[in-house]
Amino acid sequence: MRSSHTLDRLDVAFDDDRLVAGAGLLLPATLAQHLGLRKLVDEHLDLGPSPGRANAGDKILSLVMSALAGGDCIDDANALRAGGTERVLAFVVKAASTLGTFLRCFRWGHVRQLDRVSRELLARAWAAGAGPGTEPLTIDLDSTICETYGLQKEGATRFSHTGVRGYHPLLAIAAGTGDVLMVRLRGGNANSGRSAGHFLREAIGRVRGAGASGQLTVRADSGFYARAVVAVCRRLDVRFSITVRQHASLRRLIEAIPEEAWTPIPYWIGGGADVAETSYIPFAAERGALPVRLIVRRVKPTPGSQLALFTLYDHHAFITDREGETLALEADHRRHAEVENAIRDLKHGMGLNHLPSGRFAANGAWLAIQVMAHNLARWTSRLGLGAGIVTTKTLRRRLFSLVGRLTRSARRVTLHLPARWPWAIGFSTALARIRTIPLLA
Repeated sequence: MRSSHTLDRLDVAFDDDRLVAGAGLLLPATLAQHLGLRKLVDEHLDLGPSPGRANAGDKILSLVMSALAGGDCIDDANALRAGGTERVLAFVVKAASTLGTFLRCFRWGHVRQLDRVSRELLARAWAAGAGPGTEPLTIDLDSTICETYGLQKEGATRFSHTGVRGYHPLLAIAAGTGDVLMVRLRGGNANSGRSAGHFLREAIGRVRGAGASGQLTVRADSGFYARAVVAVCRRLDVRFSITVRQHASLRRLIEAIPEEAWTPIPYWIGGGADVAETSYIPFAAERGALPVRLIVRRVKPTPGSQLALFTLYDHHAFITDREGETLALEADHRRHAEVENAIRDLKHGMGLNHLPSGRFAANGAWLAIQVMAHNLARWTSRLGLGAGIVTTKTLRRRLFSLVGRLTRSARRVTLHLPARWPWAIGFSTALARIRTIPLLA
């Protein structure tokens, strides 16, 4: 039987203060409260006499929760001020104009203060059960281009090495979990390895300080093939696996590997790839240079491709000081590509596809805030759902974007969520688990 009314006869009114937009943000907001995020910000972020200095904790939380709700610009934070949403988040959501003033007050020293907040937050989350503990941990080093279009953004007016105008931040990401261990904004014209040694040293210190006591391994592509990176790994007893930049002497060394030394590896084309190993001294002209293992994968060009007309094999080599079978180490090094999933989640799951300010430090703060939001989503999944990597888009669709309604009875406030919600059990389980974390605020 067809309905007798049409949608044209449906009246609309924005008049209910009890409705909650993004009621599922109760999960990450509860986790942030138990980890004491607001107090960490108030303790470590000091903006001096600037006009945006007051209530820094509420402002950071407003931006973090806006990112988790899908906001990718400052104005999107106003959505959290609708209805009774603020009562679910348990902090005062600031207006977008206030948040813009707040971000513009940042200088680079203040961004480093936010780094301190991120470091303490990581340590607390890992202590609550999200960390590796005594298990081995692999740190994936990488960088990414954050494209911009205006000509007035500090640090982003020059083209990057890819020919794109924008910023070029450094990232250290935990393999297997996608936790962003550390991040640093750089100008767009910075090459991949610039300041990578100093960045890596600080990231390793942060990981150790957060309680990771197992063996650490650093994986990186050829952009981080630098003496400073290897020196930091050796000095801090960290294993490394770094792609080598191809040059004439290295190619001659690879060509000298005898045919019988090559071992077939599983590949989508039968007999399409092999691996071999030899010894190599990277940065041989430098004092104290030591030999390491050079592991090479050779790949036949795809049948019918233009490359197949000119070459028999394409070679990919990396250096490592790790122990183990060649096949296993080569397969593990290729898994470095998984770092792109975390970067994609930062850009398309959070708001890193847009750096909103014309000021470099304000964009550095925005980057730090997106990382906090990203990690809260990862920890909500791991600590609450007991799941591995779940993308932010999936968490937002199933948990964070719920619409609710607040009621009060017998001095208790109840948040009513949609009946027959497919992921209701997961939501309830996650909330119960997160509430068992000691309240650190």
